[in-house]
Amino acid sequence: MFLTFDDGPVPEVTPWVLDLLDEYNAKATFFCVGENIEKNPDIFEKVVNGGHAIGNHTYNHLSGWVTDRLPYFLNIRKCAQLVKSELFRPPYGKLRPSQVQFLQRHYKIVMWDVLSADFDADISGEQCAKNVLRSVKPGSIVVFHDSLKAEKNLKHALPIVLERLAGEGYSFESITPELCSGPVGKLVGQLSV
Repeated sequence: MFLTFDDGPVPEVTPWVLDLLDEYNAKATFFCVGENIEKNPDIFEKVVNGGHAIGNHTYNHLSGWVTDRLPYFLNIRKCAQLVKSELFRPPYGKLRPSQVQFLQRHYKIVMWDVLSADFDADISGEQCAKNVLRSVKPGSIVVFHDSLKAEKNLKHALPIVLERLAGEGYSFESITPELCSGPVGKLVGQLSV
């Protein structure tokens, strides 16, 4: 199974996530926001040095639905100068069809099949854990957020998820571009367009 974390790196959350993943010998994929990398280069380096995969999540967390094509592509390219990766996840999971066509020529677009909803202040950390545990299956791509907005729910849910799934025999791997044509390929291109 594949744990993914969007929106970091941030000093209040990302190092905690990395330490917890280490406890379970778990690898993950971090879809990073370029401006957060520039603010926190040491934490970004810790993610990379920890053997985790990284992906592009735009420079400013832009929504593809409300951003014109050229500014959106330039924003992705600006992040790409910091994130040397073929993996891309659109913020909010939303792209226009024309954006998909362009991006698929340059990136492996990685979506998810299990959303923790840790960013939602109207639900509890317990509910976030349930969102994952009731939906996960072998090969699932689970999305969490290493962000301040998600911190409270993430810090409650992630330890529960790791403990339960590790106890059930799951292993946690990072996503590579090669995998995008294999077991996770089914989630490439399943976009809200």
